[in-house]
Amino acid sequence: MSESTSTVTAAAAAPKKGGGRRRLSLPVVLLIIAGGLALFSLVRVISGADDLTSVGQVSGALQLAVPIGLAGLGGLWSERAGVVNIGLEGMMILGTFFGAWAGYQWGPWTGVLLGVVGGALGGLLHALMTVTFNVNHIVSGVAITILATGVTRYLANFTFAEAPGGSSKQSPRIDRVTDITIPGLSDGLADLQAKHWFFVSDLAGVLGGLVTNLSLLTVVALLLIPGTWWVLWRTGFGLRLRSCGENPVAAESLGVNVYKYKYIAVIVSGGLAGLGGAFLAIVSTGIYQEGQTGGRGYIGLAAMIFGNWMPGGMALGAGLFGFTDSLKLRGGAENVHAMLLLLAILLVGLVIWQLYKKKYLNAAIAAVVSAGLFVWYAGTDRLPSQFVDAAPYVTTLLVLALSAQRLRMPKADGMPYKRGQGK
Repeated sequence: MSESTSTVTAAAAAPKKGGGRRRLSLPVVLLIIAGGLALFSLVRVISGADDLTSVGQVSGALQLAVPIGLAGLGGLWSERAGVVNIGLEGMMILGTFFGAWAGYQWGPWTGVLLGVVGGALGGLLHALMTVTFNVNHIVSGVAITILATGVTRYLANFTFAEAPGGSSKQSPRIDRVTDITIPGLSDGLADLQAKHWFFVSDLAGVLGGLVTNLSLLTVVALLLIPGTWWVLWRTGFGLRLRSCGENPVAAESLGVNVYKYKYIAVIVSGGLAGLGGAFLAIVSTGIYQEGQTGGRGYIGLAAMIFGNWMPGGMALGAGLFGFTDSLKLRGGAENVHAMLLLLAILLVGLVIWQLYKKKYLNAAIAAVVSAGLFVWYAGTDRLPSQFVDAAPYVTTLLVLALSAQRLRMPKADGMPYKRGQGK
């Protein structure tokens, strides 16, 4: 068995020629984070948008990022095993319904468990269609989302409509999951953030958002990110699962039950998406509402792609989308207006980098766009509400467009496979 594992390691996990990338050390990562925070602080000081890095802003961004991150984590499990999961949105919808249905009757943690089960059932259906019956992965995922939308709408008519405080489009109120606030530290960081000092107050705001009104379910979701990395990249189980997404024929020849690992990965994928849906219903709003996922399953898929099919990068992508989504809730047009200045400054940095790389056309295009953003920022005080509402989705498109050139998806992702194909 050890010989097979080492062979799979060489075949599936070894870096390809010319495709390896030097890993960043922890000091370099911390330096990059500090530089990014300093840039945010500079934008805050210039624009006067003091809520940009406040405790409430960071706390809200984290709450909005968790469902997106859980959906992205689900997509990562599935696609690392070679199955494209466009149905994440539908599995999140199942999670919101089953989580709310169980939550208002038997408590929030029972709702969380049933939300995971609901999403996992969607994952099981997707695995059955794509792995066993070889249905196109995109078609199956879209069908599951349509089916989940219709089924939950039908079930809500006679589960919530008759309940006190409910309706055909909304569940009764669900009890909250326990929140954690570290006394003393939370208040001290909030006071420091309120002084609006350069960098120091911004750092206090970020740290304060992580220790103020933090749901226990948020803690569970955050722990799932390093947990996924450890399982998929540090265990024999994860190695065999990833080999199914890289070269299932070679994996089967070494004794790996490819069907079993694909089924496990897609069911786990659905369960994580269902957990994201349960989070929306139980923690974010406290009720089930029709259409409350709002495309977060698709944004989670975009976060996973932005993260290059890795948990850490996916978490950064989810955090970015959660932050832009929270901007419109706190400060609205003022905060999004400040982001124009941030984008303009970032593009100046891109111009310098492209000139260093001697890519003069790219540098010229970035310079023109940057100048346009500076003019837009200087010539306006607030942005139209329509642009503010569209900010998270515009961010999604921009991130995917800018990160497309460096992506490396699993080689057999989305490719049809039948048992015994290599014989």
